Amino acid sequence: MAQEFVSARIKGDKVVLFMKPTCTYCILAKDVLSKYKFKKAHLELVDISERTDMGCIMDYFLQKTGARTVPRVFIGKECIGGGSDVAELDKSGELEGMLQAIGALQ
Repeated sequence: MAQEFVSARIKGDKVVLFMKPTCTYCILAKDVLSKYKFKKAHLELVDISERTDMGCIMDYFLQKTGARTVPRVFIGKECIGGGSDVAELDKSGELEGMLQAIGALQ
């Protein structure tokens, strides 16, 4: 079930942020991503905090990405990591190129 939930959201031309709204690293990732002008429906914020299968989803993140924590940020079908990873990619200028490469930006 968790695998289907995650896989259904990850698409080649989209950015997906799996998060919990009170997590400081999730807020950091959301703030970094909010600086960019995404095409409609090319950025999805997925709050897993109130899901009954949250533990299973986080277990699947561990299996798929090597980390069980949130945020988990996917650009296209690739997980680029969490909040600090997104911030570092933004700071280095790489993030914008990655977003452009999948056609997510206006």
